[in-house]
Amino acid sequence: MSTMQHARNRSLREEVYRAYVTRASNGDLDNTAIIEQILKLRLEKAKLLNYNNYAEVSMATKMATVEKAEELLETLRSASWNASVQDMNDIRSFAKSQGTVEADDLSHWDVNFWSERLRESKFDINEEELRPFFSLQKIMDGLFNLANTLFGIEVEAADGLAPVWNNDVRFYRVKDSSGSPIAYFYFDPYTRPSEKKGGAWMDEVVGRSRVLSRDGSSVRLPVAHMVCNQSPPVGNKPSLMTFREVETVFHEFGHALQHMLTKEDEGLVSGIRGIEWDAVELPSQFMENWCYHRDTLMGIAKHYETGESLPEEVYLKLLKARTFRAGSLSLRQLRFANLDLELHTKYVPGGSESIYDIDRRVSERTQVIPPLPEDRFLCGFSHIFAGGYAAGYYSYKWAEVLSADAFSAFEDAGLDDSKAVKETGHKFRETILALGGGKAPLEVFVEFRGREPSPEALLRHNGLLSATA
Repeated sequence: MSTMQHARNRSLREEVYRAYVTRASNGDLDNTAIIEQILKLRLEKAKLLNYNNYAEVSMATKMATVEKAEELLETLRSASWNASVQDMNDIRSFAKSQGTVEADDLSHWDVNFWSERLRESKFDINEEELRPFFSLQKIMDGLFNLANTLFGIEVEAADGLAPVWNNDVRFYRVKDSSGSPIAYFYFDPYTRPSEKKGGAWMDEVVGRSRVLSRDGSSVRLPVAHMVCNQSPPVGNKPSLMTFREVETVFHEFGHALQHMLTKEDEGLVSGIRGIEWDAVELPSQFMENWCYHRDTLMGIAKHYETGESLPEEVYLKLLKARTFRAGSLSLRQLRFANLDLELHTKYVPGGSESIYDIDRRVSERTQVIPPLPEDRFLCGFSHIFAGGYAAGYYSYKWAEVLSADAFSAFEDAGLDDSKAVKETGHKFRETILALGGGKAPLEVFVEFRGREPSPEALLRHNGLLSATA
């Protein structure tokens, strides 16, 4: 990705791109036969279980149905297409303004490079220069204050109460409004390359359970852990974060909240257990939205030395950057999701349409620039052939719809109305966060929102709503 965004040598970008889209597609390393066999066996499995196709098998344990998923993907695709065409026109115009020879004939290996130059010229946001405004402790304090406002809980340090695996690991107690402990969590914030993989994650240490409590009658309280890879403090300088890392902490804390604020006493469905695959990202992506809420962000974005607030113009740039090329980025994910569903509903092993025919058919509706004839993206589509997303890639977009719609409940109530925010937060806690896998997620969502989920909020947040007209 870095090469495609920043390498000024066009020939190098082309070489890298062509190699990427043809990986695992030649000679002894060709995955085509393996993919065909996987799809054949999945279809056989579906028939043995009396389903029409493997997508129905996959969605038997998910929130969506095949029809609902297809309907959502088409709604998002139609809303994204014109915006994506405009994105391409904007990139082409910008490239032409820079006097580049390829402006009139942009290809796949040019798009990311010139879109990155356009982004730099429009927003001029240097993530590294923003770090002084995002000190880790200030971010965590603000996050805990937000949780108190929304959900009526108090998070307090409880270091020393439990053993830790590294001196940098923090331990926290979560209390309800009465002051009683309801959960605990570890926070392992700093990078340790010899011990940790990259990225960030949340998982359970123990889940809430009545049966597994010490006496079998009281409730065993849940314990979570959050692991990040922030830069550690250096001397008197605290750990400083990029804005993307701030979003990540909010995201993982959303997962932790669902684990810790559950009210299900049956361990198999408490917290994050038993929640359908396409609903599990709702709380995490919901929490990310608060990073763009002005009062929330301005309350935590303070220069670690001067106390100066994040400049207003920078905040506005962050808001605008959020929707930069939203149509194109949406279409990219929609290509993957549609291709996944088409392969698991329409593909007939040995039939008239090959897997690459299906890919090209899907691409006609999801790619403004047609794929190269030799494009074999499918051979490296590990999410659906070597991961957990077979007939489930749509769940990325499904979860975005759920989280945006949930956040829009707070917008509808009035983000400036503290009483309404608390009431809506309480309702979110008592439904989305409390009920875990003990109740069907669609029922839980309707209980919270008063209706089934709508993509309107996601389209509005991404600046794509007008494109549906």
